[in-house]
This record gives sequence, C-alpha cells and structure tokens, in this order.
Amino acid sequence: MNPILIKLGGTLLDDAASRQRLAGEIAAVAASGVQLVVVHGGGKQMTRYLAERGIESSFVNGLRVTTPETLDAVLKVFAGSVNHELVASLNRAGALAVGLTGIDALLAEAEQLDPALGAVGRVTRSNPGLLELLAANRYLPVVACVAGDRAGNIYNVNADQMAVACAAAFRAQQLIFLTDVAGVLDGSHEVRPLLTADEARALVASGVATGGMQAKLNAALAALEAGIVDVRIAPGAADRVLMRILEGEALGTRLAPFEVPA
Repeated sequence: MNPILIKLGGTLLDDAASRQRLAGEIAAVAASGVQLVVVHGGGKQMTRYLAERGIESSFVNGLRVTTPETLDAVLKVFAGSVNHELVASLNRAGALAVGLTGIDALLAEAEQLDPALGAVGRVTRSNPGLLELLAANRYLPVVACVAGDRAGNIYNVNADQMAVACAAAFRAQQLIFLTDVAGVLDGSHEVRPLLTADEARALVASGVATGGMQAKLNAALAALEAGIVDVRIAPGAADRVLMRILEGEALGTRLAPFEVPA
C-alpha cells in the first residue's frame, strides 16, 4: 500500500484517553502493512509549560516567537514529553514506534525564517533516508516539529510545514491532518467534503479561513504542489477516524489539485 503521513495536532495528544485511542488506530493501520510516518505538534502543551514558568507566549502570524529560553522549552516539550508520551502510547498499542526530531540524521534541515521570530525555522530540505529505513523494517517513525542545520543550529518549526516537508520527501501518497475541528468550513459554516486548490486559495483570500485553518490550508496547498495527490483535514476526535478515511468515507475535507469527476 502507498505510504501515508499522519499529522497529529497537539490538542488531540493533551488528553491521555484521546492519545491512546489515536495510538490504537495508528498502530492498527501500521499492522496492516501500510508504511506510516507520524508528525506531531504540541502548541497547547508548550503554552502551558511556559505559563507555568511565568513566560508569556508571543505569536506573529501564528508563529511562536522563539527566544533562547523558549527554544529550551521546545526541546523539553516537543522533543521530550509530548514525543515520548505518544511513542509510549503507540508501543502500548502494539507498534514499534521510534521518537525522532528533524535534527536526527538531518531528517529536516531548516534556516531561520525571520530574525524577529528568533529560532523559528523554515524547512529547506527533508532527507528521507532514516524514515525509509525505519518504515521498511516495520518501525513507526514519530517526528517532533524541531529541525536543525549543518552548523548545529536548532529551530522551532511549524508542525504542519514539517508534515508537508516529510511527506514530500517520504513520497507519501496521502497526507492526513488530524485536528480538533470537523473539517474546512465555507462561508455558510458548513464542512466542505472536497476542496480544489483554487477553492482553498479563495477561502484564504476572502478571509473565510483565518488563523489556524488558514495555516492548515496553506500547508495543504504546499503538499498538493509537492505532488501529494490526496490531502485531508479531518476530525481527530471522530471514532475510527483513520479506518473510515482509508475505507473511503468522506470524513472531514479532502483537498485535491482539481475537481474530481463524480
């Protein structure tokens, strides 16, 4: 079966029951022989960790300003607690999960996006060798949204952008964003089961899609441009969400390069 990349939003991982349920679904898909890679965020956990230490989170265009103090927290939270709790849940469900970041084997190389944002990075290259090696041997790579460069710098990277970069390098045929929303809403606040690339751009340009959904759509468009033919934004809280998608159910919103004939 074609490789699949699953991106998990941090909100879905914050609750132990939700995390274990999704881990069970992912492990079941992996056991069926599908080559999988998981990329995850953890913004909610990060904000809470910083607040507990009296550090206010600051955002510019949806990106967290990453000072040296914040970068230390990025490693402790994204690459530490969130990643390892998810790996443990997947292993409990029967998978052989391996926790990684983009720093490992230069899996995701990045450069500084904007000096005003501090150590926020933009992925410039993804090296799929480690992902392919693990997946081919029935291991399940679980990648936190941290990247590096050949000079040893470490960057905080938007998890959706990390997912797209890894999916393109891994040659995934399907990219599934599991989120805390039902899908992409149109101007009538109805979930759109299918969006073409042009329709997605129109939702962003018109201001219907803003904030986190705007970022998701921009990432989805980048995935389509990278040659990933099936991109879906789906509700991670739905029962059997992965199996239902893989069985062909129109759950959430599918994005396609152009209109799919009926």
